[in-house]
This record gives sequence, structure tokens and C-alpha cells, in this order.
Amino acid sequence: MRQDQIDLFMATNANNFPDCSKGSIRKALAECPEHRWQIIADMSFKNPVVALILSIFLGELGIDRFYIGNIGLGILKLITGGGCGVWWFIDLFLIMGSTRRVNYNKLAQVL
Repeated sequence: MRQDQIDLFMATNANNFPDCSKGSIRKALAECPEHRWQIIADMSFKNPVVALILSIFLGELGIDRFYIGNIGLGILKLITGGGCGVWWFIDLFLIMGSTRRVNYNKLAQVL
């Protein structure tokens, strides 16, 4: 993959991945075959800020977990009312990191 493509991808999506994984993403993209680039370029990632906003306003219903694809945790959070508010409060601090990890795992499957 060309360096300008990697730079554009990282500039567009860097906020969607964990900070500690950005170097490994750059390295994996550089080693990625050209035929996979179109798949990677067309991928959409969940926005961590949207996940945080959903967590703030609808977190007790588990909507934030449904948004990032954690259906089981979303159902559990819905049934328990956000763990009687405790789980909801903790998720306010954890949901952005969880969203970034989900995005990284999604990209890693393609790379």
C-alpha cells in the first residue's frame, strides 16, 4: 500500500482506534496487499464520541452496547437497568475505549 493512502486512512480514522495500536496499524497497512485496500477503504467504523453520547443519554437501556455490537451485554444492561445505575456510570468512562477496541478488531480481521 502506498504511503499517501496510509496517511489518508490514518488521518481519517485515527480517532477510532486505541492510541497504543496506531503504530501496528500503520505497519500492517504498509504490508497489506493492494487488492485488500479497497475493502479497507470502504470499511466504516463506529464513532467513540457517538458511543459516549448514547451512553450518557441511553446507557441504562444498553443502547451504547448495542451500537458497538455487544448485543449480549446490551441485553444484560437493558434487563438490569444499567446494573441499577452502577454499570451505566462505569460505562461512561469505558465505552469510548471499548468502541476503539471493537474498531481495531474489525480492522485486524481484514488485515
